[in-house]
This record gives sequence, structure tokens and C-alpha cells, in this order.
Amino acid sequence: MIERPILGIVAVAAVLAASVWGRSARRLLRVSRRIDSSSGTHSEAAQVARAALLKDAHAAVVYAAVALVSAAGAVSMSTWTDLFSVLLLVPVALSLRYAHLLISHARLTESRSQLEQRAQEVLTQEALAPKRWAARLAPEEVPEIEGFELGSVYEAGTGMMAGDFYDVFRASPTRVAAVIGDVAGHGIEPSISAFQAKHLLRVFLRQYRDPAQALEILNDQVAAMDRGEEFISMCVVVFDTQAGTMRYASAGHPASFVWAEGEVQPLRATGPLISLQPGATYTSREISMRSGDLVVMYTDGLAEARNGEQLFGEERIAAHLRRDPDVDPDVLCKSLVEAAADFATSPVTDDIAILAIRRM
Repeated sequence: MIERPILGIVAVAAVLAASVWGRSARRLLRVSRRIDSSSGTHSEAAQVARAALLKDAHAAVVYAAVALVSAAGAVSMSTWTDLFSVLLLVPVALSLRYAHLLISHARLTESRSQLEQRAQEVLTQEALAPKRWAARLAPEEVPEIEGFELGSVYEAGTGMMAGDFYDVFRASPTRVAAVIGDVAGHGIEPSISAFQAKHLLRVFLRQYRDPAQALEILNDQVAAMDRGEEFISMCVVVFDTQAGTMRYASAGHPASFVWAEGEVQPLRATGPLISLQPGATYTSREISMRSGDLVVMYTDGLAEARNGEQLFGEERIAAHLRRDPDVDPDVLCKSLVEAAADFATSPVTDDIAILAIRRM
């Protein structure tokens, strides 16, 4: 006869809990044995598995003792049943006996968690690095420069690091420089070269009024670094707001285009690729630049979008510009990327950078 119903209920609940923790301990025992056989008994994984096993086994013993004591108390009012309470000292003693080991394993688990968190942070930083690097080479937003309307777009290809870059800045109170370039290859080294070339050219364009002279100095500097076949194509345009002219020079870069006087004119290369010929000479050309005239510069990823054996090509870029030369420069850049993507029958794998500048 049950003398204490409440203790009977506690006994049943404790039996169920002991069963759950016991099954969990059996599973962890199998896991621990597999880890011991594959990684060794002294590995961190084995230690963590044993700690989890010990905790589950300890919980099963606790609930089993509680069930036994509660069951004895439920069926008898004798004071002798109180002696069964001594059984509760067993899990208490186990807790004290293995306290140091359990705390040690808890610290190990915490340490592993911190290491995993740091590893995840490193992976996250590595994933963000190409995007942040590209933002330095080809920022999403170009600066606002009085007297000019600017637009730009950069579409990353399949490479981990970008080699395309562009820049727009005021070289003097009356001169605005626009640069676009592409370093051959993919990876960290071409990206570093692109970064160096971009910022060296900023210095040289502030020192020299002629973009061809700036390219010659840059060519000598890059060639002296002796980086093998890490060639750079580049187009430089300098607007003189006082004279109303545009002077450009191109180091083996795909033809840029200028919309002026109702026509589209190509701005073709005026010298070899940077670092291809040490000591090479470059020439510059000057044209008038009136209000409303537009220059579109791009890297070869745009022209080389493929449809089978056909390339998107310079003619389609020029035709796209002729269709709507008065469109906002930002819209023009994005529509060119969309047009190339629609033309291509396979994903465009190369980086694409486009820069559009309109004289207001």
C-alpha cells in the first residue's frame, strides 16, 4: 500500500529521467569509443566526449538514487526507510570525486568554443577581404566633383581578388583626372599591383599636366619592381575646366569612348601596356570638351562577354552609348552591365569596371 502518494509520483518521474539519461550515456559511450579508436584517448575530442559521458552517467545515477529513495518512502512509514536517503550520498560523493575533472573538461569545452569562434571570425574576415579590397580599388560611390556628373559600376568576376580599378579626383583647381585600369591575372599579387598603380598615378598626375608623361613615369616605376608578366592596361583622362579640353593617354587599354558633337569617338591606346616595355614612350591627345559631352571608360571584362564565339565587343558598347547619350551616367553604367549579361550565353567570369563622366 502506498503511504505517501507524492513520493510515489516522484519515484516514477525519477525512473523515467534515469532512463533518459541512461540511454544518452549509452550513446555517448559508443561515441567515446569511436573517438578513442580514431583520434586516440588523449585527444581533445576524446576528452570532451568522456566529459559528456561522465555527466550523463552521473545524472542517470542521481535520478536512479532518487527513484529508489522515493519508492521506499512511498510504501513505508518506517523510520528505517529514511536510511535509504543515505543512497543520495552516492551521487553527491561522485560529484565531489569528479568535480575537478568535470570543471577541467568544462574549461576545455569553453576553450574549444572560443577557438571555434575565433576561427569563424577569421573565416568571416577572409570572406569579406576581397569585397573590402575591391572597394578600395573600385569604390561603389565615386566622389562628387563640381561641374561633372559621374557614374560607376563594379561587378566582381569569379576570382578571389580584384585586379580592376578606377579613380576620379581633382588633380589641381582646374584639372580633374579620371583613371581606369586592369592588372593581368587574378589573386592577391595583381590586386596589390593595382592598388600601387592607382595611388602612384595619383601622385604623378598631380605633378605632371600631361597624362602621357605620368604614364611614362609610372611605367618606369612598375618595370623596376620586376614582377614578371604582371602587365597593366590603363586609360587616363584629364579634364581642364579652364581650357574646356580633355587630354587622354592610354597604355594598351581597350578603347574608351567619348560622346561629343553628336558623335561617338574611340579613345584608343597611345602606348604599350605598363611594364611591357621599360622606358617606353606614350603620347597624349587633346579634344574639346563642351557641356553635355560624355566619356565612358571600362575594363575588358565588359567587351569580352561571350555569346558562343562572339564577343560583346566595342561596337556594341558604342552602339549602346549612341542610343541614349543623355541618360544619367550611373544608369548608363548599369545598363551596359545588364546588356553584356543579356548578350552572354554563359556567366561573365572576369571583373567588370565601368566609369562614366559627363561635363556639366
